[in-house]
Amino acid sequence: MTQTNTDNTAPPLSIVLPARNEADNLPAVLDALRTRFPDAERILVDDGSTDDTAAVARAHGARVVSHPYGMGNGAAIKSGARLARGDLIVFMDADGQHDPADVERLLAKMDEGYDMVVGARNAGSQASVGRLAANTFYNRLASWVTGHKVLDLTSGLRAARADRFRQFLYLLPNGFSYPTTSTMAFFRAGYAVGYLPIRTRPRGGKSHIRPLRDGLRFVLIIFKIGTLYSPLKVFAPASAAFALLGLARYAWTLHFSGTFTNMSALLLMASALTFLMGLISEQISNLMYANTEMRQAPRRREDPVDDKS
Repeated sequence: MTQTNTDNTAPPLSIVLPARNEADNLPAVLDALRTRFPDAERILVDDGSTDDTAAVARAHGARVVSHPYGMGNGAAIKSGARLARGDLIVFMDADGQHDPADVERLLAKMDEGYDMVVGARNAGSQASVGRLAANTFYNRLASWVTGHKVLDLTSGLRAARADRFRQFLYLLPNGFSYPTTSTMAFFRAGYAVGYLPIRTRPRGGKSHIRPLRDGLRFVLIIFKIGTLYSPLKVFAPASAAFALLGLARYAWTLHFSGTFTNMSALLLMASALTFLMGLISEQISNLMYANTEMRQAPRRREDPVDDKS
């Protein structure tokens, strides 16, 4: 990974744009950001582009970080977050979907005390009816797992406090699911997450998201983060389902044959074992999170961000 355009002045704001083959869309995006945020650090993470993405970004004054090959949208986000020097980081797409004017609104919302503010797209901003239905399902599933209302789980436009966001870099996947993971991790960690309604523009060029593959990955990540921070949210309903099936099976066989079958016993045992696994997972999760807090606290107080990481 290579980087260019560094200096020793710590900016108040860093704007990270992951990009792959976005040379045609970058001039308008970067010029608009420079006009609105002349003091902000603009970091363009070139994720193995085969066009002139890096050269165009440098020509328009962005600090460029280049991956030698395509590592994924999440990997680009992690590279940008590690190198960002601002106390606040804004993440946005480089394809022209997001209006730079919305960044000002995100920052104003952050001033209300939020640790992360997400741009929540309306129904008209969805690429298709299928994408709208899928995102609605993801939002409801994530709301159940986290216990908080999630308005847009997959939005790529968000602002976050840098020290908070870096706590969860090890959780972020290298693919397209970083918004899902970061949103749920912030909720489960007890950080304040806010939403701001936005309207996106049609993207320039072709989307890199594959609906079926990445959709299944989103669902798996929701359960992964749910079991990481609140295992009983997943294990308790599964345990209850096994118990109900076991009792129903027992009631059926008792009524018709007056017996208690092996299947009823197996289902009830599965219920007990699943619940106990959930309790153990809950304790492990609490210990892991406590250790993470202990490791992060000294760094937040004393250690500067290493620009050479």
